[in-house]
Amino acid sequence: MRSAVMRSMWVAGLLASTVMVGGMAWGEMARYDVDLDHSIIEFQVKHMVISKTTGRFMDYSGFVEMDPEAGQFKTIEATIKAASLNTNHEKRDTHLRSPDFFDVEKYPAITFKLKQVKKTGDEYTAVGDLTMRGVTKEITLIGAFNGVTKDPWGNTRAGFTGKGKLNRKDFGMNWNKTLDSGGLIVGDDVDIRLEVEVIKAKGG
Repeated sequence: MRSAVMRSMWVAGLLASTVMVGGMAWGEMARYDVDLDHSIIEFQVKHMVISKTTGRFMDYSGFVEMDPEAGQFKTIEATIKAASLNTNHEKRDTHLRSPDFFDVEKYPAITFKLKQVKKTGDEYTAVGDLTMRGVTKEITLIGAFNGVTKDPWGNTRAGFTGKGKLNRKDFGMNWNKTLDSGGLIVGDDVDIRLEVEVIKAKGG
């Protein structure tokens, strides 16, 4: 009888602990919004085989739901205005906005939604769906969580660094020209670099 009572108490205690831990973990999750003024979304592609062209998107929004103390991430979403691309060359940017590439009038937004994230040591591997030109493909981003701090105005901020790669032809960007040497004007592989700073949402 005594052992049965003790067993029941142990089970009840275990359940209570599980509920408390689950509640605490959920309670620590909070929303952090991307700070556009202190973030960079950059892309780089080979030009005529011998060099690389670098560009950035200047207008975007996004948020992260995370528990920074535990290093856990629930949601990462971003929306980029495709027309905001800037490679520091007006004629090239106009071409990139055309149907040959981003086709911004027909597809004004590029979106990313996290599917899963894995932590190995200090490195994070984030897998998510990237939608561009009406095509959705899974991409992988490798990065680091740079920590959390308070700014002079009392806001909680966090930072991330990430990189990835995609093939532009997977998204219907097939335009190219062949050089006399046999190479192509524009490479197929696009390197992605991210420097993202986020601010904890009020009440988040």
